[in-house]
Order: sequence, then C-alpha cells, then structure tokens
Amino acid sequence: MASDLIPLPARTLRPGMTLPYDLFDAGGKLLFARGQVLRDSPLVRSLVDGGAWVQSEDTLEYQRARAHRLDTLVMQDVPLADIAKADTSFRLDTLVPGKIELGPREAWSDLLLHTHTLLREAEPAGFAARVAALRDAALKRLHGHPDATLMLLVFESSKEFGDYSARHALLTLLLCDLVAQQLQLAPELRAALQGAALTMNYGADEAHDRMANLAGPATPAQRQALAAHGERAAERLGRLGIDDPAWLTAVRLHHEAGPGALAARGDGEKLARLLRRIDIFGARLAPRRSRQAMSGAAAARAVFLDELGQPDEAGAALIKVVGLYPPGSIVRLANGEIGIVFKRGFSANEPLVAVLIGKSGSPLSGPVPRDTRLAAQAIAASLAPAELKLHVNLDALLKL
Repeated sequence: MASDLIPLPARTLRPGMTLPYDLFDAGGKLLFARGQVLRDSPLVRSLVDGGAWVQSEDTLEYQRARAHRLDTLVMQDVPLADIAKADTSFRLDTLVPGKIELGPREAWSDLLLHTHTLLREAEPAGFAARVAALRDAALKRLHGHPDATLMLLVFESSKEFGDYSARHALLTLLLCDLVAQQLQLAPELRAALQGAALTMNYGADEAHDRMANLAGPATPAQRQALAAHGERAAERLGRLGIDDPAWLTAVRLHHEAGPGALAARGDGEKLARLLRRIDIFGARLAPRRSRQAMSGAAAARAVFLDELGQPDEAGAALIKVVGLYPPGSIVRLANGEIGIVFKRGFSANEPLVAVLIGKSGSPLSGPVPRDTRLAAQAIAASLAPAELKLHVNLDALLKL
C-alpha cells in the first residue's frame, strides 16, 4: 500500500472540504475516507500545513498518465493480453516520492485554495514568506504561459462567484504584474504592487465573499463592514511583518486614489491608482449572484476612461497588455461564429479566437482557431459570459 502512495502538497486540504479521495499517513494508515468532511481539529490542521498521502490511482495525473500509456500501446499494435497486463502493473513511479505535478487547471485550483487559506487565517505564521511563495508560484505560471493563464483565469472568474476574494486576488496579481512590466516599474515597486494585489482585501475577504453571494443590494450594515477596509488591511499587514511603505500605502488607498497623472504621485499613491483601476477591471469581469459579469470589451472601455470621463493613464496601460478583448472573453465574429479569445494579437482589437459555435448556431466538435485580422473573421461584438450557453472544454483550449 505505502509504495502506491504519493504526497499531496501542503495546504491542498482545508477544513470543511469534502474529500474526493482517501487520506493516509506516510506509513499507509487510513486517516480519513473518501466522502468525509474534514472537521477542524489539531490533526486536520497538521494535515493542512504538512500535507497528507493519497493513492496514486486517485489522482488526475495518474489517470492521464495511464491513459497515455495505454493509447501508446494500442498505436503500437501491442496484443490486447499484453495491454491488459501493462494496465494492471502500471504505476506512477516517477512521481514517488516527489511532488504531484499539476496541470494548468489543477494548478489554478491549487493556487486558489492556497490564496483562500492564507487570506482567511486570523494570525498566519510566516505570513510574508507565504505571500512571497504564493506570488512566485502564480507568476511562474503566468510567465511560462501568459495567454493560456490569462484565458483560464479570466474565463473561470467570469463563470463563478464562489471564492470571489481568492479568485479576484490572483487575477489582480497577474494583471498588476503585466501592467508593471508595461510601465517599466522599478523592481522594488513591481514587487510592492504584486504584494498589494494579493493582500489589498486582507481581513475583509469573508465580507467580500458574502457580498458576492447576495441575491439583492447590500444593506447599509453590510456596506459599513467594508468601509475603510483598505486602512484596516494595511494596519494588519504591518503587524504581520509587511514593512514596505509603497505596498502598505497601495493597500490603504486602493479605493481612494483618484484620477490624474501617475508621474505627479509618490510611489505608494502611484501603485494605489494602478491597483484601483485593475481592481475595478477584474471586478467587472466577475459575476455576483445579483448580476452578471460584463463582457470583456465593456470592462475595458469602462477602465479606459477615468472618473471624470477623461482618458486614464492606468487604464490605458492595462488595455495595452490585455487588449480590448482579453483572453478568456467571449466574442461574436463577423461571419456569425462565436468563440473565446485564447491569445492576444498584435493589436488590441485583433486577438486570436477559438470558435466554439458555428455560423448555424450549432456547437463545434472542438475549438477552431480564427485570425481576427481577416475581414470575415473580425470581431463584431463582445458578449457577456452568460450569453455563452455551452460547456467549454478548457483542456482542449489550453492545447491551442
């Protein structure tokens, strides 16, 4: 039994979750069975912090590797009896005792869980180091596959209002990093903006999640609970060891920084303005129970102009890096096809689109790339995510 176990990364688990697999200790002793709810206890907290062990057969990685191995044997015309024997003896030896290698969607879910856990802890130990580790893991995914990562995060954020705060923090982090590159911010300011993006709502994430789940308008008491949360977050972050003045100022003022040129501001106020505009953009891409998410183009247009109706420097920098139709947004082409933007183009209004629904209105068997620089395939309209009445195979899109 123990030889078939592989370790889950620390903080993959969380109290309250329903287990999709059996959990074991390193010696193979069953701790919790599949289907059980992890109730908060010293043992569960130790598993959250240190990780646990699962059977390799229970992981997505095992299933994918096994399917690939069997497909290869079939293509090689191996006799069925030998294929059956190979299937019986298949093991994920390369993953033992190493860490599970997560695919793009699993990695996103893992980062989401880590973010949720970190933002919900009242007195997290080693907070600054954990924020840095989370930031580095998220940015590694972005820098390795920027368009695929944006597509995945924007699309999934546009379809779900559960775990709003964690999703929003990660999306804001990635957008802030892209804008920091575009503006050529100094490394220390770039790091401060990244940290502020992850922690701007620290201590108020539960209130934000409750607001996202409201079926109607927020009550005065609920709005009051979020009033001045930037100030409170900055104070808590300071107590937890965050001492970067620009980071703390950006968090403190991320709802207060008004319109105007960036150059005339101090470092913290400049970051606060960038964070405010990116925060608003990401929020408009996400739904609430009480309203649908905006279309990508509508969110982009709204951030391009400031509160006075003038071109906004921070908003313009954001649109330069994500385009008018961000990866993950839904569009209709001039020929009547409907698809999802999967890659940014050479210009802001000419991305690459994967068509999902044909001219007749029928779903296609798989995504078909389209170059929107061609007149017949140009984008005719940006659609709200709710207008796409179709299950999207993200795994197929991520292979484009």
